[in-house]
Amino acid sequence: MKYVLVSGGVISGVGKGIIASSVGLLLKTTGLTVTYVKIDPYLNQDAGTMNPIEHGEVYVTDDGGEMDLDIGSSSRFLGTTLTRDHNITTGKIYQRVLDQERRGDFLGKTVQVVPHITNAIQDWIQAVATVPIDESGLTPDICVVELGGTVGDIESAPFIHAVSQLQRRAGKGNFVQIHVSYVPVIPPGPGGEQKTKPTQRAVGDVRSAGLNPDLIACRCEQPLEAATIQKVADMCQLGAEKIIAVHNVSTTYHVPMLLEKQNVLKTMSDLLDLDNYQRSPALVEQGKSMWKEWVGLAKGSDHALETVTVALVGKYIQLKDAYMSVSKSLEHAAMHCRRSVKIVWVDAEHLEDAVKEATPVQYHKAWHDVCTANAILVPGAFGERGTEGMIKAITWARTKNVPFLGVCMGMQLAVIEYARNVCGIEDADSEELKPDGKNHAVVYMPEVDKTKFGGTMRLGKHTCVFQEGTEWSRFRALYGDAKEIAERHRHRYEVNPDLIGKLETAGLTFVGKDVKGERMEIIEIRDHPWFVGVQFHPEYLSRVLAPSKTFLGFFAAAAGCLDEITKGLNKKN
Repeated sequence: MKYVLVSGGVISGVGKGIIASSVGLLLKTTGLTVTYVKIDPYLNQDAGTMNPIEHGEVYVTDDGGEMDLDIGSSSRFLGTTLTRDHNITTGKIYQRVLDQERRGDFLGKTVQVVPHITNAIQDWIQAVATVPIDESGLTPDICVVELGGTVGDIESAPFIHAVSQLQRRAGKGNFVQIHVSYVPVIPPGPGGEQKTKPTQRAVGDVRSAGLNPDLIACRCEQPLEAATIQKVADMCQLGAEKIIAVHNVSTTYHVPMLLEKQNVLKTMSDLLDLDNYQRSPALVEQGKSMWKEWVGLAKGSDHALETVTVALVGKYIQLKDAYMSVSKSLEHAAMHCRRSVKIVWVDAEHLEDAVKEATPVQYHKAWHDVCTANAILVPGAFGERGTEGMIKAITWARTKNVPFLGVCMGMQLAVIEYARNVCGIEDADSEELKPDGKNHAVVYMPEVDKTKFGGTMRLGKHTCVFQEGTEWSRFRALYGDAKEIAERHRHRYEVNPDLIGKLETAGLTFVGKDVKGERMEIIEIRDHPWFVGVQFHPEYLSRVLAPSKTFLGFFAAAAGCLDEITKGLNKKN
């Protein structure tokens, strides 16, 4: 097994995950099988209970793991299905070691960070690195390990020690470290000087911690000057060919191409002795085809002449990362429709009447964005805040024939809106939003644990069955002759099955249900260009080269090419 460690210095949030995923993608295009491990030094067992405004979205895997959004980035780039164990946190490691201590596995020894915690980290990485990839059953050739946070943080110290030991376990020629640093420009903008001192200090920090970077990836807003690259090389005792310049590009999908132009593959091949590594001819050809398609899509997105505007009506828009997978799914769909997408971020609260009186400028701006958009998307959320604004946006989409997609809570609110305004159930609501029981519970909580929060939702991949008599469905047509689909879920509340008859009589069709027919999975209105709600989260399965069909259909409807996209998909099927 060969390992590629990607660490970061100076500051966090400079694109470590994208660089790690891009390196993995490049290795995969040569016919190698690549897996990915993300280390998060926080104490939480997982990201499931974290506030999306503080930490960004929670990404969910097939097996119900709730984890950091960087796992989503790697999955989208590599097209690989990862598991909950591919995300390591301090909480998980300490829980495992403490469980071992309680069982007596350490035979009375004093349990310490070194060697017990550090050994547990190495054992975890090595075990996960050999887990077969997807349904193919192929054992990975290379494991990309992304170390979250910044080297020098107190939380990262045990992990730094562990991966430095892992380097020795792996052996010479089987371990490469890429250290990502930031090169600021002072003063900012054209004419400013590119400063290398932060990178010099960052490399000094990582070396003092026991690691010696093989490559340094320098992030900068603008292309690095040759003199800057040479200075970093000289001060960090590396050849200039091992200094990777990663400047801002039009989209993150250009980053692999940027690295490829700098011969990163050749450098990695030399360091890991990949020229002599056995590869399957079929995987080599598959890798070449994948790279050709990737480059075509990435370059094509730069030349798209038509822009489709999507109003994303949410409640966490202060941090765009809270909707990372959603926005990336829209980008994937846009590339495959040969269009560009403009996401207009609308704070759902600004659509509510209370804001009209308090801050009319915000109110009218929000409504202008909704009314002028080509399509309206209401994503998942929790809690009551902003939900009345979301419902108002849904009403607009339904009555004005604007393409609409509701995801998770967005789907539930679409059902509530229909119950109120079409079925005449004026007090229709959700137990989550009105827990006092005085409303008509269109959305309720079934059998999930109500006493805890972490890991208690309906999580992971579940099957959705298309219902008889829904062959007319625009959504269903995207899947050809398929009778069922499987998608990932993350929710506590669901549509009340007792009201399905009344809703369907009024024209809201439940196109998809779970295998028992008890959980409502997909809604659709027949006489509408595209009015679809899904209880699952299709964004978790969207890939650059294989966009989510849910988002592809929604975007294609907004772009006016739904029939063309549907025909193309059915040819492939």
